[in-house]
Amino acid sequence: MTITVVTRFPVDDAELSRLHARAFGGDPRLVTPWADRLARHALTWVGAFAGPRLAGFVQVAWDGGAHAFLLDTAVDPDRQGEGIGVNLVRAATAEARAAGCEWLHVDFEPHLEHFYVDRCGFRPTRAGLIPLA
Repeated sequence: MTITVVTRFPVDDAELSRLHARAFGGDPRLVTPWADRLARHALTWVGAFAGPRLAGFVQVAWDGGAHAFLLDTAVDPDRQGEGIGVNLVRAATAEARAAGCEWLHVDFEPHLEHFYVDRCGFRPTRAGLIPLA
């Protein structure tokens, strides 16, 4: 089935919550208020659709200036390996560039380095993290 990439699509909280749960191993019954969060905090968001079904998602948060940040990159486990994630990141990158951002940041775990560095073109950098909970 053909995948269609759509920026700033109307978000169905339950559908995006189910995708997020499938991709990250959460409880698919819990619904996060994605639409409200995205409207308040995101520069943009991008969905990948297989027909009407959401197969992938990424959001771009930003500081209102030069820096944008990829968050919540998720592809349905049944659709991974098809290039959906790469297409999502490319679309998000184009949106951040069009908004005038100069830098696009992403944090990732070591097992995702191949995806972000080799497939999406990010340069690895040192970063810091403070756990707050």
